[in-house]
Amino acid sequence: MIYLQLFWEFLKTGLFTVGGGLASLPFLYEISDKTGWYTHAQLADMIAISESTPGPIGINMATYVGFTSAGVLGALIASIGFIVPPVIIATIVSRFLKKFSENKYVKGAFYGLRAVSVALVCAALVSVIEISLINIPLFSETKSFFDLVSIPGIILAAICWFVLKKKNPHPIVILGMSAAAGIAFGFLGLI
Repeated sequence: MIYLQLFWEFLKTGLFTVGGGLASLPFLYEISDKTGWYTHAQLADMIAISESTPGPIGINMATYVGFTSAGVLGALIASIGFIVPPVIIATIVSRFLKKFSENKYVKGAFYGLRAVSVALVCAALVSVIEISLINIPLFSETKSFFDLVSIPGIILAAICWFVLKKKNPHPIVILGMSAAAGIAFGFLGLI
């Protein structure tokens, strides 16, 4: 039963994810809430792993969730579910795009899809910020500002932002710095 559910959830995600892998995050949060296969914190870890491994984030996330919830077969089924809709849609669109690319309705649809993809990526950004930099449930209990924000997370984000703006290093350098800082923070008991 879990295999059918994995396929169905990722089929829907693959069908409605417009704008790249980060746009799939709102769907992944919904899957988390509905199925309990993973927590929001685990999803943040999956995002970090998926962003640092080769390949598109969406398929990496489907594979990761499938594997953690149902093993190798689950990974395969979730991945297939995720890629079936884009493959079918791309095949259909490629056949008709040249013929209808100047149609005002087609242009309007693509214009609307760009706006939707920006909104989905922004929603994903807000969700990742909530997980990594803000702890609203703990703040609700204690009412302490220091429980609302993750000081180590904000420091790390600020350092990465500064380094990106001033030095423009290769993304691997930023990933390595962030991983090292996360290990150090964890070792020191700051996270």
